[in-house]
Amino acid sequence: MLEASDPTAAALGYVALAAQADKSRFPNFVEGSACSNCTLYQGAVGSEAGPCPLFAGKQVAAAGWCASYVKKTT
Repeated sequence: MLEASDPTAAALGYVALAAQADKSRFPNFVEGSACSNCTLYQGAVGSEAGPCPLFAGKQVAAAGWCASYVKKTT
């Protein structure tokens, strides 16, 4: 599982719980944003974690968030 202390994660403001995103540092954060509804998230629907191409070889929390968030369109 990706740790917030990972250098790439820290640079992108990754947090395992989206509600803990630093809104002053990342004003683009929108309530309701989470890895699970991001275009980059590759985890299965309903899973607690899954892969993200930004963090090769590591799982991100479905409930997480980072500054590279792009809302998934259906």
